[in-house]
Amino acid sequence: MELLGSPLRTPYTQPRSTPTKFLPSIPTASSLQNRFPPSPLPNSFSSPWMPRVTKPTLGPAPRSSQRLTPREALPPISHQTALSTRYTPGDWYRSNLTNYKRSETARHTAECLTADSSRLIQDKYQQTRKTQAESTKNLGQRVNDIMFWKSELRCEHDKMVEETNALTGMKERLERALANTEAPLQVTQECLLLREKRMGIDLVCDDVEKQLFVELDIIRSCQERMRRHLEQAEAQLASNRLAQHDVERDLANKQAAHRIDEQCQQLRNTSTGISYFRGVERVDATISVPESWANFTDKNILRSQSERAASAKLRDSIENLLVLTDKQMQHQFNCVNLAFTQRIAEMADAKRKIQAQLSKTLQEMFHLERSIEAIQKAIRDKGFPLKVAQTRLDKRIRRPKMELCRDPAQLRLVSEVCEINETIQSLQQRLRDSEDVLQRLVHNKSALEHELVVKSTSLFIDQEKCLAMRKTFPSTGRLLGYV
Repeated sequence: MELLGSPLRTPYTQPRSTPTKFLPSIPTASSLQNRFPPSPLPNSFSSPWMPRVTKPTLGPAPRSSQRLTPREALPPISHQTALSTRYTPGDWYRSNLTNYKRSETARHTAECLTADSSRLIQDKYQQTRKTQAESTKNLGQRVNDIMFWKSELRCEHDKMVEETNALTGMKERLERALANTEAPLQVTQECLLLREKRMGIDLVCDDVEKQLFVELDIIRSCQERMRRHLEQAEAQLASNRLAQHDVERDLANKQAAHRIDEQCQQLRNTSTGISYFRGVERVDATISVPESWANFTDKNILRSQSERAASAKLRDSIENLLVLTDKQMQHQFNCVNLAFTQRIAEMADAKRKIQAQLSKTLQEMFHLERSIEAIQKAIRDKGFPLKVAQTRLDKRIRRPKMELCRDPAQLRLVSEVCEINETIQSLQQRLRDSEDVLQRLVHNKSALEHELVVKSTSLFIDQEKCLAMRKTFPSTGRLLGYV
């Protein structure tokens, strides 16, 4: 009868997802009495979530039951227990233990999941940071590559601009030199026309006339070669500008790419202006790979270098042509003058010889004065390197204590000062020698001029006409196109 007060388990106290038949079958009353003695349920096992079940109280039997037989008045105890009890205490304890274990299992699973989630979050955070750092590093390397090729393109562009300007200047020199050959051509033709006015036996095809025809052929040949080189220079300038245009366009693209990649490299998670662009990773707008990208720029640089080399070669060719032209014309000019001098010497007295010597002396004095000016300038130019070296030595003397080391820099500075001093001394000696020679030339010039005053005869056509016109022959600077 004590088991009648045991609480009954309600169906809503179990989880909905668990099986409905996890307890054993309900035992019979006889087996229950054999296994567990009847005992009252302690209050400590009651839980607030369990429904309250009032213990039935046994009152006095109704009067009608007094007239019943003992078997009819009260059912057997086993039948009553079976009707009021569905589970045994052992099942009840096992049910509680099962709930505890299930709760502990669920809680352990939740704790493991929480820890795994924390680790997953941290791992993904580190992975994201690493990926972003690698992307930033790759962008930095890309920026460095673009900067390298930018510097190469800019350097090549500057060299090409410089080469184009140099070739343009050389072309202008060639044009001026070509224009300056017209005057000698007219002088030669005028001399031939003047010599045709000779009369009598003097109308002879002498060495002077032969040299004048040679000079005429040389001048015309030089003009023809100059015109061909002018055409080549114009074509080469067009090629240079085309290569320069390609380099400038590539450089402009590199500058735009460098600006974009540098902005991308500087973007951070806290930067402004970042946003979502859905599907941008699926857009492939690239048209090159790093190899073809580098080859494209390298091809432009190589083409520019090739054109630049061809331009430099053409400049050297023009320079050689100008030097050769000047040399040939000057040489032939001197040959014609010499022929005139010899012819006049044969027909005249020593005055013409003295005049020729005076002309040579004046020319040599001019070159010697230029040489003296160059030596003086060289001596002045050595002053600044000497000041620099001596100032460096003076400052290095003030180094503290053990820093006063006789290192290679100190030795080189000392030797540099000695070398500069020796150079200045040698230049000063050469200057003194040149001044002495110039002084002697001045004295010789004075003597020749005095002799010219004494001897006053000449031939009118060769001396007063032809030689007078040939004194206007262009100088070396004009024939080289500098003037």
